[in-house]
Parts: sequence; structure tokens; C-alpha cells
Amino acid sequence: MTTDQIINYDGKIPKEVVIEDKTIVEQMKLIQQLDDDKKNPLIKIINSMLTKKRMKDLLDGKIKLAL
Repeated sequence: MTTDQIINYDGKIPKEVVIEDKTIVEQMKLIQQLDDDKKNPLIKIINSMLTKKRMKDLLDGKIKLAL
């Protein structure tokens, strides 16, 4: 579903949902299949990178802190 379809939602359930970046989805499916001792460090790295990005965006004024 596109953003436009969500905003203008007409109550119809889409027959197909297309994810633009299939490689990331495929990678996440493979990560989910790993044992926890292999999966957990990857999840921590991803979370760390996302947190760093959010902090940078906050400090650059791109996002506002919600209180």
C-alpha cells in the first residue's frame, strides 16, 4: 500500500501489499532463522545504528522530542 492509499483509505482491503525493498525483507527473514546467540548481536547492532540516527536527527532539528 502506498501512503496515498492509506490516507485515502476507502475500506477495501488490498489484494496485494508490495514491499519496495525485498532484499531487506529477505535478510530479516534469514536473520529470524538464526539461533539466538547469532541473532541477538545483529539485533543489537541494528538497534544501535537506528538509535544513533534518531539522535543525530534530533540534534539536527529534523525531528522533535515527543513528551
